[in-house]
Amino acid sequence: MKKSILALIFASCFYSSANACTGISLSTTNSDYIQARTIEWGHNDLNSKLIVSPRNYTYTSTMPDQKQGNSWQSKYGFAGISVSDDKFIAEGVNEKGLSAGLFYFRNYGSLATYDPSDRANNITDMDFVRWMLSQFETVDQVEAALNKIKIVTVYFDEQGNPSPTAHWRVSDKNGNSIVIEIMNHGEINIHKNIAKVLTNSPDYDWHVTNLNNYINLQPGSIAGQKINDVDALSFGVGSAFVGLPGDISPPSRFVRAAFYVNSAPTLKTSEQAVAQAFHILNNFDIPIGSEFNDKAHISDLPSATQWTSVIDQNNGLLFYKTMRDSTIRRVDLNSLNFDAKIEHKQALDSGTFHYESVVVK
Repeated sequence: MKKSILALIFASCFYSSANACTGISLSTTNSDYIQARTIEWGHNDLNSKLIVSPRNYTYTSTMPDQKQGNSWQSKYGFAGISVSDDKFIAEGVNEKGLSAGLFYFRNYGSLATYDPSDRANNITDMDFVRWMLSQFETVDQVEAALNKIKIVTVYFDEQGNPSPTAHWRVSDKNGNSIVIEIMNHGEINIHKNIAKVLTNSPDYDWHVTNLNNYINLQPGSIAGQKINDVDALSFGVGSAFVGLPGDISPPSRFVRAAFYVNSAPTLKTSEQAVAQAFHILNNFDIPIGSEFNDKAHISDLPSATQWTSVIDQNNGLLFYKTMRDSTIRRVDLNSLNFDAKIEHKQALDSGTFHYESVVVK
């Protein structure tokens, strides 16, 4: 791939605060585990595709100088959704139930320095999700393998600055979930995803600590009280969580997502959990235009939230809807041909705004 094309891809994928992903984790009393997320970008179409990758498939990571880095052969087939380039998997799940996804980590992610003379074990950050999904079954296996590779930037700009990077959520069907953050030029930090939420910057520990500012929030309505001689009463449902941040910044989305996950009802089945995940993430759908100061450059997109995905890890199901079509589509990994010789790639939707007329009888 020519450098100019790669630069365009990264400009469309990362260089803006409009990239505002929100991820949540849910579970059921039946020990089903659900990983769900949105992906936002308001400048242009990310050209995301559904990618089905087979077993025994050979991958090679292309370095920022276009030389070859690490090569590996897949053990497991997976289904995922790409961003900007078909080989850049943003979210996916493999046939063993391992789920992984990348989330923008602006100004905080800092990868290992790329050394062109020692690149055999190098992969780029944009290949990291594919590397995990194609080889591992559990979170423990991913953690054990991290010291065998070096994750480097996929692109340097004309001034030699590395492209912005991501942090990653990784979960298995046993209920183990971690957040991987690479900071300070290659220092790998692993956090258990105790909040069951991931957004963007700052780092995960900061977001968890920030929840202390919102311990007063609770579901439902708050009891009235007398303020001086005024009988102050609740206007209605929701008064107990007045103050829940509603803006689209990463800290506010983290708090809001944590609140909705924490206040979710007991979920007995995976179907209930999938439906609940979509309803929660509807609260994070960003209308096009709200992230732009300069209204002259708003792109012609239906929404900044380009797609929303929900993964049922235990049953091998990937659900998604898009900015053009709110119909929920289901991909059943149990029916996919993971013995194919090539990857299968297809558009997520028809490319045009979709609706169906209601026939009144």
